[in-house]
Amino acid sequence: MLRDIILQNRSCRRFFEYEKIHDDLLKELIDLARLCPSGANLQPLKFMILNDERQTSKIFPFLTWAGYLTEWDGPSEGERPPAYIVILGDTSIKKEIDCDHGIAAQTILLGACEKGMSGCIIGSIKRNKLREEFKIPDTYDILLVLAIGRPKEKIVLETVGPDADIKYWRDENGVHHVPKRALEDIIVKF
Repeated sequence: MLRDIILQNRSCRRFFEYEKIHDDLLKELIDLARLCPSGANLQPLKFMILNDERQTSKIFPFLTWAGYLTEWDGPSEGERPPAYIVILGDTSIKKEIDCDHGIAAQTILLGACEKGMSGCIIGSIKRNKLREEFKIPDTYDILLVLAIGRPKEKIVLETVGPDADIKYWRDENGVHHVPKRALEDIIVKF
């Protein structure tokens, strides 16, 4: 059921790093994104697959993980993602991408979740360094990076408390807690 997949689809930041994610599976996930709606049906998105150890070790320092966990520098060795998908916008097709990359990212992660994997949408990227390292032409905007792998952490959804604090946090056992606003708090009437 879709609701069950959405409840499982959390921003995972710790993975079983040495469980390789093969090209065929990543291509299958990208194919789901290919089939999604696209503004004016222009289909300006392109995708880079990075899933060998040499590539994944090169991209890792260009990413920032979990902004609310200020004392945490990201997953330690052995818990890093075994695969990444870089979502690019082809500016020769469309100068500015509106929301296509968000739709594609969510679709890819829902597909990954259905396959027993998890992921994280990363928007905090050292884009110039990533472009230089992987020789990404200037005609492509670097939009998002998706980290993908089998999850190595437990993530729990909670209702936002009376203090209205929405910051996620980890408890003493490493369980990742994610507060979500209640349905009645997000539906407005005018």
